[in-house]
Amino acid sequence: MSLQLNCDLGESFGSWKMGLDEAVMPHIDLANIACGFHAGDPLVMQRTLSLAKQNNVTIGAHPGYPDLEGFGRRSLKTSATELKAMLLYQIAAIDGMASTIGLTLKYVKPHGAMYNDMMADTAIRKTVMAAISSHHRPLILMLQSTPEAEQHEQEAKDAGIRLWFEVFADRCYADDGKLLARSQAGAVHNTEKMLSQVKQLQEHGTITTISGETLRLRADTLCVHGDNMDGVNAIQQIRELIK
Repeated sequence: MSLQLNCDLGESFGSWKMGLDEAVMPHIDLANIACGFHAGDPLVMQRTLSLAKQNNVTIGAHPGYPDLEGFGRRSLKTSATELKAMLLYQIAAIDGMASTIGLTLKYVKPHGAMYNDMMADTAIRKTVMAAISSHHRPLILMLQSTPEAEQHEQEAKDAGIRLWFEVFADRCYADDGKLLARSQAGAVHNTEKMLSQVKQLQEHGTITTISGETLRLRADTLCVHGDNMDGVNAIQQIRELIK
């Protein structure tokens, strides 16, 4: 699989609008569509799916914790059984809506705190994998590429699923392969540094960490953001760079 661009979309709900989905969709390969728990609602999901179909974009479920007020960015303590059901409920919703317009759900990328919890806690990650494995047809799990990629791949193999490894285009990495906390200076790249990181990743399979170390990361997909026109313009530049 060549390097694909993925973006979180369908995160409006009710009268509240989030993101520039119409401007972003023509420039990406993979749309991570909110499933109604952290953002999104049935009408927004329907519109986002239709937009993906118009632009021939592959669709994925973007499930999160049931936390509209916190936009899914707050961790919730759940049992494994509850987390699995929570995931299957959201996956089934977007999968069913997609099928009504002739689209096929391809993958799952957890959102926000659920994504972070999955990366930090082996038990949570394995529960996520078990949920995806129990879906009625195969789905791929997208997760952050780290130096532990081989371990994560073995966990996925044990669960009977495939992985897509994700690298963040606009984020700086610490020496241990984790994303530098946003509270630290330099955590988010400007456009020049972002394009340099993408070029390095594409040509060499590496990124440069905050201290100047070279770190090899497996990468199937790049996460990009289209919350404003600067972000949309950056996506267009990345698209041109990786053609």
